[in-house]
Amino acid sequence: FFGRNNLSLSIGCSFLKLFPENSESLVKKYLNEELYTSLMDTATATGFTLDMAIQSGIENPDSGIGIYAGDVESYRTFSKIFTPIILEYHGITQGDNQRFDFSPVELPDLDPEQRYIRSSRIRIARNLNGFSFTNHIELMQRKVLEQRIVEALVDLEDDLRGEYYSFESLGAEKEVELKREKLLFGRGDRFQEAGGFNRDFPKCRGVFISKDQRFRVWLNEEDQMRIISQGVSADLAGVYNRLSHALHHLEQKLDFAKDEHYGYLTSCPTNIGTTMRAGVHIQLEKLNNNRPLLTALTRAHDLQIRGTQGEKTEVDNAVFDISNRRRFGISEREIVENLHKGLLAIINTEKNL
Repeated sequence: FFGRNNLSLSIGCSFLKLFPENSESLVKKYLNEELYTSLMDTATATGFTLDMAIQSGIENPDSGIGIYAGDVESYRTFSKIFTPIILEYHGITQGDNQRFDFSPVELPDLDPEQRYIRSSRIRIARNLNGFSFTNHIELMQRKVLEQRIVEALVDLEDDLRGEYYSFESLGAEKEVELKREKLLFGRGDRFQEAGGFNRDFPKCRGVFISKDQRFRVWLNEEDQMRIISQGVSADLAGVYNRLSHALHHLEQKLDFAKDEHYGYLTSCPTNIGTTMRAGVHIQLEKLNNNRPLLTALTRAHDLQIRGTQGEKTEVDNAVFDISNRRRFGISEREIVENLHKGLLAIINTEKNL
């Protein structure tokens, strides 16, 4: 990590030299010299400092946020910098509280003829109380954490029953198979590398996969658990209800990090709240030729568009990744209901063009 002594020297010359001139991150916007000086000698109980939190933003001028939390306490200890970033990014005001409702839903099939929606996917992130986040945890604690999570996962029953694959003992043949099915994850990108997320990789990393491969959990990626439910249809309710069912059982065995105001806590402040991203791959050949109309439709329903392979990728064969934009100040159930409503409007527009 960028040492505090080096940072102090930079401040002695010019505080602005902390961040590259072309940086437009929110941490650069809100972290002035006075605030940094007041927090530079402060640390959480696990030793996480402001220097560690902003390292990725310093190394990556194109970072939109530029700050990570290292543990639950980070959000309180460094609240003077996290709070304004959270308020601006999530478009909320001071005093807004997270709502919780992960109850099952009933929703009609959006695409019974299977003309448009290729697949549905919902994921959430979870971290456990009592452990530092992935970017700050020590190896021995990471091993304890992995064991605790795996014990909870292997107790899942019925359609959630599956097997855990540790990256440390994954054979070459199985690795090729899981990569082909796109069920694995690799080392984090340069933003995560600078933030400390790749420490000890691949130790204590792995993936739990249900027998039918429609439910999986990634361990110690950006967050300690990335829990994913998916299906190759437009059955949003089925994908969502399976995830709801899984969380109900996991909550009986695992103590998730949760704040009354911020909701579920994650290493990146952009994901707090529900931590949920619910979306579909949808083929829209006509709207692909009318991108302004598609953009207007998604904005009207608080949705966002990504490329076929995710963020910062191109749209291939008119297949868009469309998902919810809001994660904070909205419940899990509201997210999937809003997504369903927005997709219905998009499909009807596609049909009528």
